[in-house]
Amino acid sequence: MADILRALYRHAAANSDETAFKDDKGAVTWPELAARVSAFSKELSDSPAILGLYGDNDINWIIALLAGWQAGRTVVPLPTHFSKTQLLHVLEDTGIRVVISTRRTHEVATSLGVDVRSVTDRRCDPFGETVGGGGLIIYTSGSTGAPKGVRLDLHQINWQAKALSHLIKADRSDVHLSVLPLSLLLEIICAIGVPILAGARTHLATDMARAVAEGRASGLAALFNQQLATATVLVPQLLTAWVAELEAADKQAPDGLRFVAVGGAPVSAALAERAWQLGIPVHEGYGLSECCSVVAVNVPNHRKPGTVGLPLPGFDVSIENGEIVVGGPMVMKGYLNGTPVGRSWRTGDLGHLDADGFLTVTGRKDNLLVTSFGRNISPEWIEAMLTADARINTCAVLGHGERQLKVFLVPSTVGEAWLTKSPRAQVQLWIESMCADAPSYAVPKDFAVCTLSSARKRGLFTANGQIARAAAQRAYGEFRQSLLQIAT
Repeated sequence: MADILRALYRHAAANSDETAFKDDKGAVTWPELAARVSAFSKELSDSPAILGLYGDNDINWIIALLAGWQAGRTVVPLPTHFSKTQLLHVLEDTGIRVVISTRRTHEVATSLGVDVRSVTDRRCDPFGETVGGGGLIIYTSGSTGAPKGVRLDLHQINWQAKALSHLIKADRSDVHLSVLPLSLLLEIICAIGVPILAGARTHLATDMARAVAEGRASGLAALFNQQLATATVLVPQLLTAWVAELEAADKQAPDGLRFVAVGGAPVSAALAERAWQLGIPVHEGYGLSECCSVVAVNVPNHRKPGTVGLPLPGFDVSIENGEIVVGGPMVMKGYLNGTPVGRSWRTGDLGHLDADGFLTVTGRKDNLLVTSFGRNISPEWIEAMLTADARINTCAVLGHGERQLKVFLVPSTVGEAWLTKSPRAQVQLWIESMCADAPSYAVPKDFAVCTLSSARKRGLFTANGQIARAAAQRAYGEFRQSLLQIAT
């Protein structure tokens, strides 16, 4: 049996009333969780080998995942922000015939033409046995193309959770606050795997995670004060929003916080420093689904600002012609319906290792911009500077082969009025001030603005929530033109 499941039943036997998971509607103790997982795994004994899981961050989602694993099934988390077209693509790609759905997503799930099951409240004596096998298929995508399924075994998930639990010294006193959608591999490992291994408690912020999936984020400061979390995982945009809220209120983060991991995109040095000044213990990390999530991470008492930390023990990280190459047993088997891969994965990310072994990521190999003057710029470097402002949800720096760079800006809900109504000259001055640490040739000299709602309607985001660069390039002229009526 995987250590994550073994730990669940060990805690159930030892704890009669300690809370394991809590969501916006209720809580479940370790014995209750084990009893419900055991019962539902029996209900899944007649299910196909691959199951879809579609729902919000709540206790039933946790039960469905663990029960699926105990029944030896491969679970495919279906992001709630996926369009119906994307969901149907995943179902066709995987051959899923059964989807487990939570209450709010049941109607959408039933429209997909598959058998929909709900997590029941049935319980049985925890038996703690697994059929064997089991794992995950995580859907990810680059800047273009349909989502691709990354195949991972349960032992790989287990290894990753154990490694992180050891590195961050997780224990039963921890409270993990989960604000990212559970359909993300990193959140599955950090909000489910690590706390179960440590016997810690996880609070699933159901409403907040739903807002994050929809590209909205506000009220983080109040949420962290309320839950008194010790650990969490954020993306840079959420860190930006939290920092802005604390600065506006002239307040500090709760004292009990000890580990805030930030990944998914570059974190500007300025944003990280502001966070630390506010009492947010930011620890930058780096990973990708193809390598079972975390490859390198800074940890408490062993952090080097500006880097993404040391590679996890067991990973062989090297740099080949500027590209980060990862080797080891945590590399995926391959994409679903694709050719198998070996134990080495060329990440497509650019970076370097310093003398102490700390990894720095500088950008994407396939995103590298070369201006007509021959200047090479990784757009992620500039994008991290701009998204350090809470008024920007995301952006894409463009301009390959052109004389100067330009940027496609998508404001957050709090920044939409400012960005769409301000004079162009004022916005350009803001861009230059945010990029003050970059050389002149790397500072965008023009911009276009697309609201968050328009970007979603136009399909400008990839399946993993990142802006699609090719789509932004195609749409740039149209949205640039729409701003010409703004006074200069």
